[in-house]
Amino acid sequence: MKSKYHEFSYAWRVVIASAVGIGLGLAPIPIYTLGVFAMPLAQEFGWGIDKVMLALPILTICSLLLSPLVGLLVDKVGVRIVALTSVATFSLALMLHALNPGSYAYFLGMWAVVAIMGIGTLPITWTRAINHWFSDCRGLALGSALVATGLFGIVAKLYVAALIDAYGWRTAFVGLGLLPLIVAFPVVYFFFRDVDDPKIDEKHLPKIVTGGVNHLDQGHTANAAFSDWRFWLMCVCFVVISFGVGGTIPNMENLMGSKGFDRDDAVVLASLVGYSVMVGRIAGGYLIDRFWAPVIACGLLILPAISCYLLMQPNYAFAVAAVAILLIGLAAGAEQDLMAFLVARYFGMKSYGVIYGCMYGAFALGAGTGPYIFGRAFAQTGTYDQMLMIAGIAFVAGSIPLLTLGKYRYFNAEK
Repeated sequence: MKSKYHEFSYAWRVVIASAVGIGLGLAPIPIYTLGVFAMPLAQEFGWGIDKVMLALPILTICSLLLSPLVGLLVDKVGVRIVALTSVATFSLALMLHALNPGSYAYFLGMWAVVAIMGIGTLPITWTRAINHWFSDCRGLALGSALVATGLFGIVAKLYVAALIDAYGWRTAFVGLGLLPLIVAFPVVYFFFRDVDDPKIDEKHLPKIVTGGVNHLDQGHTANAAFSDWRFWLMCVCFVVISFGVGGTIPNMENLMGSKGFDRDDAVVLASLVGYSVMVGRIAGGYLIDRFWAPVIACGLLILPAISCYLLMQPNYAFAVAAVAILLIGLAAGAEQDLMAFLVARYFGMKSYGVIYGCMYGAFALGAGTGPYIFGRAFAQTGTYDQMLMIAGIAFVAGSIPLLTLGKYRYFNAEK
């Protein structure tokens, strides 16, 4: 009898490549590093923190518009070509920030370029392949790949802070941009292939592909999914939750500074998000393979409401701040793999790229507007407390409705 983990025997290569591609891609890099760049940019050019954070709504608008298109593209031409091209162009776009002559228009315009050039590094591409390779351990595989957002988030944040301290923010952008090119591109080139790649030996294919049922063609069409209330419920829930997560994480250094922590402590505290993201990815993925995913989602995504309450207090110790940030990281760790898992379980893989792409666009709407709104509120009031209260309500309001999704749908011979 095969172990329930037998799917990893060959497809671990795909998980590793996906992890590196996601971790050094468009989803985590701006979120985790923009807060570190914010103060040096503000000091050199006289921009407010809110003006720097406006970069994330730019990324959001581009992701919102382009995510469905890149989803359609990966459905049509395959994930490998899209991934390799986007990793390379994303790297170049990040490095071009170093050429900014002091123009705010250039700054915002280059973030639009970063989004366009890096759109294929979003989880849409990688999770499509993972969902094809895995059935019994799909949640764990998704969590294992997406855990890289936390791992590389920690590394990138500290790496950029060190480069800025030693060489300045321009060199830091070049150094950041080199990471996808010299680390991610080779790994993706050698390891990342989908189940329909002609270079894959049939003996390595998962049973669902070779067992007489082509699961790549099973599931709802995009139009059918868009007429299903479950799709729109998920979109609304993930917009609300991603607003709370996306608003707090990029502003965390500044939030900690506003509560009296010095810069070094603020950076260390903010980096704790990455550790709890990793725990949330793996634990969440393991749990959704064994239990009904919506109840796991609700449990993990509602926890940061406690964080918001703790962070609103006027004075608190380092340990209290650490606990609050770790709880936010758990939610950040659970949201994207849950979204990918739920799309596959409720809508199948027939039009996965388009369906997930549209839902990711909704997710990006919340994640991208949150940082700017948080930053704007701080610029006007000098405190994040009001936004923390709103975020706490958002975590509750976005989690509980997921419990109404009902039973999974199975479109093939997975069970």
